[in-house]
Amino acid sequence: MRSVALAGLVACFPLFADAQQLTANELSVGAAASLARRTFAGAELGFAHRPSGESRIALALAGGTAGQRAAARARLTLQLLINASARAGVGIYAGVGTAFMARRGSPGQGYLAVLVGLEGAPGSRQSWFVEAGLGGGVLAAGGWRVRWFH
Repeated sequence: MRSVALAGLVACFPLFADAQQLTANELSVGAAASLARRTFAGAELGFAHRPSGESRIALALAGGTAGQRAAARARLTLQLLINASARAGVGIYAGVGTAFMARRGSPGQGYLAVLVGLEGAPGSRQSWFVEAGLGGGVLAAGGWRVRWFH
């Protein structure tokens, strides 16, 4: 009986190995824009952590201009990834969280943020990404993402 159980475990090992969670840290750089009463445009730097294969906690910080004044945006989202371990093709993700915008000479404002995104080969070490969403206007961002898998 033990040998049958052991043989079954050995036979299933490849399935368990494929089911391992991919945890990773990510760094992204790119451009971001928000179309609203005062349009924001600038450069964005992002930091993210994947605690499991299907989720990501992401912080995006952007600096640029809004209404011809210096401005900054911050966005913190929890994202759900589809096809997160693919080393080729496209991955889709969606997120929800908060956003904050500050403009020189004006008080800062907070917003609920929702987004959808596409990224190339989400299971690879680096790839492109594009995002669109809502949060203090219509949001758009894109750039390059680098990943360190654990």
